[in-house]
Amino acid sequence: MASATLGATGAFAKTIKVAGIYTQPIQQKWDARLHEALVAAKEAGEIEYVFSEKVANTDYVRVLREYSESKVDLIVGEAFGISREARKVADDYKDVAYLMGDPFKPHGDNFSVFDNYIHEPCYLMGILAGSMSKSGKIGMVGGYPIGEVNRLFHAFMAGARSVNPNAQFKVNFIGSWYDPPKAKEAAFAQIEAGVDVLYAERAGVVDAARDKGILAFGNVNDMNKEENGKDVVVTSALWHMESAIGHAISQVKAGTYSAADYKEWTMMQKGGASLAPYYEFDDKIPADAKAKVEQVKADILSGKFVVEINDNEPKSTY
Repeated sequence: MASATLGATGAFAKTIKVAGIYTQPIQQKWDARLHEALVAAKEAGEIEYVFSEKVANTDYVRVLREYSESKVDLIVGEAFGISREARKVADDYKDVAYLMGDPFKPHGDNFSVFDNYIHEPCYLMGILAGSMSKSGKIGMVGGYPIGEVNRLFHAFMAGARSVNPNAQFKVNFIGSWYDPPKAKEAAFAQIEAGVDVLYAERAGVVDAARDKGILAFGNVNDMNKEENGKDVVVTSALWHMESAIGHAISQVKAGTYSAADYKEWTMMQKGGASLAPYYEFDDKIPADAKAKVEQVKADILSGKFVVEINDNEPKSTY
C-alpha cells in the first residue's frame, strides 16, 4: 500500500522534483529515451529536472543516495547490476519514489521497475523482414544475450517465420553496448554467410548494411533518421517512456505512488512501443506484407494477438 506522504510536494503541486541517473552518456539511445521523456515533462511544466550521466555502477549508489538526500520526489534510473543495493537505498528514503530499470520485481512501497518491452513492434518488423528477404537468411547483431535483447530477437524471428516458415537466422552478440566497429564487423561476417537483411540492435550494423547494399531494421530509436539510415533502414521498433514516466509523475503528485512493475507501460497498448514510419520504403514494401503488419498491429492493440516473451538466449539456425 502506498505511503500517504509519498511525494513531498503534495497532491496539488504544479511541479515535482525529479532526478535522472544514467550509466551511459545521455546520447546513448537507451538512456536517451528516458532523458527525452523527462525533458518533455519538464517542458510541459510538470517537473523540475536534474540529471547525472556516465555514472559507473561502482559510484551509482552514492549518487542515488545524494539525490535522495536532496529531497527530490522521484528518481528515474537503472539498477541493472546493483539491484540489491538500490533497494536498500529505497528502504532508507521512504518519502522518495524510485522508477528504475531493473529485471527483478518491485520492492517495498516505493521502488518500481521497468524494462523495454518492444518485442511487439519487433514481431511486426519480422513480418517485413521475412517478406523482403530474397535469400530467406536474416542476420541479427546485439549487445549482450540478456532478457531485454533476447526477447526482441525471438519476436523478430517469430514474425519472420509467420510469413516464411523456412527463414534462417544468424545471431551474434558483440559483448558491448557501444562498439560500432565491432558491430559492423559482426554484420559483415553475417553478410558473408549469406544474410540479405539485418536487425541492427546495436550501432554500426546500419553502416555495414549500407556498405553492402542490403536492408536493415532498427532498434529503440528511429535509426532511419537518427543513425544515418536513409535508404537502408526500412523501419525501427521504437521505445517510448513518456507514458510510463507520466504515470509515475501523476501518482507522485497525487500522493498515491506505489511499487509496481511498469512492464505494460512500455508495450504498444499504453503507447510504450511503436513501429517507426516507413519513409522512403513506403512504396517498396510488398502490399500484402504491409497489410499483414496492419492487421497484426490491430490485433495486438485489441488484445486478440499476444506476442510471446522469450528471454532465453537465441541461437543461429544455420
